Amino acid sequence: MADTTIARDPVRARARRRSRDRSTRAGYAFLSPWLIGFLGLTAGPMIASLYLSFTDYNLFTPPVFTGLENYQRLLTDSNFLQSAKVTALYVVFGTPVKLAAALAVAMLLHSSRRGQGFYRSAYYLPSLIGGSVSIAIVWKAMFIDEGIVARIGAVFGGPDAAAAGWVGDPGRTLPMLVLLTVWQFGAPMVIFLAGLKQVPAEMYEAAEVDGAGPVRRFWSITIPLLSPVLFFNLLLETIHAFQIFNSAFIISNGSGGPAQSTLFYTLYLYFRGFRDFQMGYASAMAWVLVVVVGLISLLLFRSSKSWVHYSGDDK
Repeated sequence: MADTTIARDPVRARARRRSRDRSTRAGYAFLSPWLIGFLGLTAGPMIASLYLSFTDYNLFTPPVFTGLENYQRLLTDSNFLQSAKVTALYVVFGTPVKLAAALAVAMLLHSSRRGQGFYRSAYYLPSLIGGSVSIAIVWKAMFIDEGIVARIGAVFGGPDAAAAGWVGDPGRTLPMLVLLTVWQFGAPMVIFLAGLKQVPAEMYEAAEVDGAGPVRRFWSITIPLLSPVLFFNLLLETIHAFQIFNSAFIISNGSGGPAQSTLFYTLYLYFRGFRDFQMGYASAMAWVLVVVVGLISLLLFRSSKSWVHYSGDDK
């Protein structure tokens, strides 16, 4: 009896190994479309662009290795510095205002009221269509000379204000684009709304009994308990703000004007790569952007330890 059991053990072990091997092969078979897409469409082009960033390449002749020349040119390129400045201003001012608007509307929609589903859909809709070319064209038409915004301004600022559009004013084009991104607050609003539903109502009731007003309840209960969601939205929207391209390209007619006021980083990268055919220089710009966004993300993660509070955290 014992001999038979011992003899069967290797057979069972081989059967288990064959079963595991079949499961492993099946898993890789189902995973293969993603692996092929990742290696062919993401990892491969990234490695190629990293190599091209150290070369002089114009798309028509073989790349010539130039070392760090492209990165050194960035430090003396006035247009590069201007694009970095415009993008930084857009990120610094646009992201907080967009998140503030999203949180304010989410708090208004958090309370039960008739037609709540309609209002949520209506406020979320701009996030679906806001990045399209058609919306950028409409937005430009609203802010051109004698457009609807200028005509509304004429009601409050006099007849001469009717001709003062925002599109041709270097001091107003960036605020105009900030307004466009703030209008698209639907996606972070939905995430804030989901986070607000996780805040226990008993905490608000207890704070109200203790005499805490709406402002105190907001800063002492809502913000701390909503901090993980706030951090998530802040990280995503910051990364998204660095990628602005469509609206700036359409509103400036692909020029970055007026006076380079809409020369965003990605727009200047596009100019260098596909207008001037300096693909090596554009690749260097792309990798600088990757590093900057990575460092900012790392900084946000490091700072989150002091202001983001998770459920069950002893702090």
